[in-house]
Amino acid sequence: MQLFEKEPTPKGRGLIRRRFAITYARKYSCVSYLLIKGGNQMKKIIFIMILMLSFLPCSYAENKINILTTTSDLKSIAEFIGGDKVKVDSLAKGCQDPHFIEAKPSFMLKAKNADLFIRVGLELEIGYEELIIDGSRNSKIRIGKPGHLDASEGVNLLEVPTTTKVDRSMGDVHPMGNPHYWLDPLNAKIIASNITERLCEISPQNEGYFRQNLAEFNKKIDARMIMWQEKLKSFKGGKIAIYHRSWPYFANRFGLIVGCELEPKPGIPPSPGHLKEVVDTIKQQNIKVILMEVFYDEKPAQFVAEQTGAKLVIVPNSVGGTKEAQDYFSLIDTIVDKLVQGFRS
Repeated sequence: MQLFEKEPTPKGRGLIRRRFAITYARKYSCVSYLLIKGGNQMKKIIFIMILMLSFLPCSYAENKINILTTTSDLKSIAEFIGGDKVKVDSLAKGCQDPHFIEAKPSFMLKAKNADLFIRVGLELEIGYEELIIDGSRNSKIRIGKPGHLDASEGVNLLEVPTTTKVDRSMGDVHPMGNPHYWLDPLNAKIIASNITERLCEISPQNEGYFRQNLAEFNKKIDARMIMWQEKLKSFKGGKIAIYHRSWPYFANRFGLIVGCELEPKPGIPPSPGHLKEVVDTIKQQNIKVILMEVFYDEKPAQFVAEQTGAKLVIVPNSVGGTKEAQDYFSLIDTIVDKLVQGFRS
């Protein structure tokens, strides 16, 4: 079949090839266009590029480890240890009660993409963790897998029930112990160590990097502990009233005594009758400070403060609970500073 009346000249054939190449590229791809137009030289360049890419290690060094934590405190510590090798998100915000987080579809989507799921444990997340993990269909982050970490491992737990029978009539009691252990700065070092070990297991090529960050974290905690203890030493042995049992670990670390609680039972809002008992206790024990989290109703605590003259101190118990508490260190800074102000006033 004859396509041309006359055989195209070499110059004409080149023009035809270029036009054909442009049409082909528009129809198929830019890479195809380059291969056709560029000839052997372009083919060699692209081949070398593909060969170089094929030798790059497929590892977490290039793709950040996706971490999903249940609380903002775990997120802050994981970000410190993981540095630029990780991307961290959390389910609960610092201004939310971590006991009562909804198992939202958006959380399931976050869990679906997670390489590591970190929980507080001790059944703090019992109402939503399993629903979120099941909904994510991510087998990597199921309990018992390397992608699932309970940050409470190795913590010296407080308030572990002595009775074998624990039911809802006792309030929001945690049968394995009080889960608010992150408010003791020395427990934060245990959390950081647990996260480090798991990251080293997931990404062994970055072990040195993670361990260096852990050493820096511990060094920073130790330095801040000296400052925090110095600020609170004048009030050691002092009694405080609390709203919820978030504070035993913090109080135990800094030598404070919890005299009474506004909740009649953990997780149960205070009744008028119980508040009267609290008022009497605060007066009898000469308690100067009422310590309360940012997400509870202030009215009962304000009533007690008015009746007793005690200072109501509202503080975040998690990172992000207030604008001052932007990371774990500034969280403890905020709690200590506000508590000192409360004692002095």
